[in-house]
Amino acid sequence: MAGVYNKKYPVVKHEETAPGQRLLCLDAPEIALGSAPGQFLHVRCSEGRDPLLRRPISIHFAEREGGRVCILYRVAGRGTSLLARVAPGDHVDVLGPLGRGYTLPSAGERVAVVGGGIGAAPLFFLLAEMRKYYGRYLDRVSVFLGAHTLEALPGAALIREMGYHLDIATDDGSGGFKGTVADLFREASGNRTFDRVYACGPPPMLRVLAAAVGPGPAVEVSVEERMGCGVGACLSCACRVRSAGGAVEYAHVCRDGPVFNLKDLVL
Repeated sequence: MAGVYNKKYPVVKHEETAPGQRLLCLDAPEIALGSAPGQFLHVRCSEGRDPLLRRPISIHFAEREGGRVCILYRVAGRGTSLLARVAPGDHVDVLGPLGRGYTLPSAGERVAVVGGGIGAAPLFFLLAEMRKYYGRYLDRVSVFLGAHTLEALPGAALIREMGYHLDIATDDGSGGFKGTVADLFREASGNRTFDRVYACGPPPMLRVLAAAVGPGPAVEVSVEERMGCGVGACLSCACRVRSAGGAVEYAHVCRDGPVFNLKDLVL
């Protein structure tokens, strides 16, 4: 498969960014150069066979000039708990970059970027690419980010440093709007119109978002799903989509996604 690499890359940075969240950066020049926002890495979490399967983790940022690629993940089970033990100087076995990413906006389009919790990780790479190629239109981009608490909100300071206007939502009201980020977007979209919307988050958030955006803007969302192989061979990461004729069919998140047009998904 052209442009996909499977190697052990050295860890250059690994730190906790919030309780239960970790940022892992690898010296991986080939992957950094070939990655697009929305793609993912399939990560082996230990040297042994337990756990057997890799973990799909979105690319958080790719520093092409420096040859670094970073992932932001939540420690949630055995695999990520083992991954959390690696230190700078260790090597991590990854396969990537994999999957279909986001389509960058056309110059001057009014854009909304909506992220829920740790699922917002791939949106930082998207925002960085937009800033690089569409920097003079940043005033037309609105970013909405949400989490359970303000402490768990990933990367708010970084987004503001990039020059974006950011609205935040927290479930417990510890910062910004009290409620979900989808509810925040629904309120904001009553006063703003968008040509294009990008999102990443859990299915309940995407369902609310689908009702809020209506038929107007183009909407691309990143879908999370358990995977076996990561390249479309095992067919385990199936999701339901609508064909051009309206029939319900199955696509595979690793090969056909993880980014899909929202109107094509059956949520």
